[in-house]
Amino acid sequence: MNPLLAKLQPYPFEKLRALVQDITPAAGFKPISFGIGEPKHPTPLFIKEALSDALGGLSSYPATQGTEALRQAIASWLEKRYRLPNVNPATEVLPVNGSREALFSFAQAMIDGSRPNALVLCPNPFYQIYEGAALLAGATPYFANSDPARNFAPDYDAVPAEIWQQVQLLFVCSPGNPTGAVLGLDDWRKLFALSDQYGFTIASDECYSEIYFDEERPPLGGLEAAHQLGRNFDRLVVFSSLSKRSNVPGMRSGFVAGDAALLKQFLLYRTYHGCAMSPAIQAASIAAWSDEAHVRLNRSKYVRKFQTIAPLLGEVLDVAMPDAGFYLWARVDQRTGLSDTEFTRRLLADYNVTVLPGSFLGRESQGTNPAKNFVRIALVAEVDECTEGAQRIVQCCRSL
Repeated sequence: MNPLLAKLQPYPFEKLRALVQDITPAAGFKPISFGIGEPKHPTPLFIKEALSDALGGLSSYPATQGTEALRQAIASWLEKRYRLPNVNPATEVLPVNGSREALFSFAQAMIDGSRPNALVLCPNPFYQIYEGAALLAGATPYFANSDPARNFAPDYDAVPAEIWQQVQLLFVCSPGNPTGAVLGLDDWRKLFALSDQYGFTIASDECYSEIYFDEERPPLGGLEAAHQLGRNFDRLVVFSSLSKRSNVPGMRSGFVAGDAALLKQFLLYRTYHGCAMSPAIQAASIAAWSDEAHVRLNRSKYVRKFQTIAPLLGEVLDVAMPDAGFYLWARVDQRTGLSDTEFTRRLLADYNVTVLPGSFLGRESQGTNPAKNFVRIALVAEVDECTEGAQRIVQCCRSL
């Protein structure tokens, strides 16, 4: 077996199962889970119909690059969403089976193992795929801790120059998982300057980009930032997905876009990797990327939830509105006297509500785990269920 597999930590949800395996939740409460960031709003009917109408395509092998129609739908969406003058669907867009598999495989294709001491820089806390991708590519992850003063965006200023010199790949997550922090134009200006100076590639995970709270202020994307700063897409690729935007996590449909030279090599890797998207999924994806009405409706549900639940939980926990995304990042120790793991166990045992301990999403870095004593609350269910779950959290906190 590949010895690098021994470096992988259990996934956060495996840690969560082990943490609560001895707990029998209190009778009388139906289970409510805020633990997994899996969208629970209904999948729009027109996407299902597009999928079923295209089942005849299952008789053919799909091309790894996807159809021209899908690449054009994605390119058109990028141009409209991020006000880009031109995205070339033939060279700057590549459909993928969800952003997760693409984020992982991109590191395998991009890390140069012949160069010693390769580093992959990740936010902290973070989506664990970044760490696993780095380790199995033969690199070492380095973590940039979140800064509470900047709504938990990573503190890139604290990364020493000798670290930047060894970085081959920078994973950015904006809006962030789990904190919801969005990078601004000054952040991007800084990262682009560092990429120019040290030559690393930026992989920007933007799968939460369509969950935000002000229709007039959508989150800034990496390609959009490059365009605003008068740059091309050199050493920049962005990853996005339909899972959160269109409530189709089971479709496993997304894309990578950006630097044409990098995507050409990534496509070569993927032709061997064996990850072409099903023709039926491609047809449904075209329908989803071509419609915004269902996305606005979906977003309005999240707005309602956050307007109700953030103030409610703010009465008993240290929590603030995120910049975007569907997570609340709540500190629990200062007002409950419990650690994140203790709070998680108590909440499940007494009120049958599941949250995810923040320490499972972070790593010890520069002498601290910046996610310790936080919990991630995924507001993914419908409004009434999320409100009931939040009310139980309030009851739990007040009972302590």
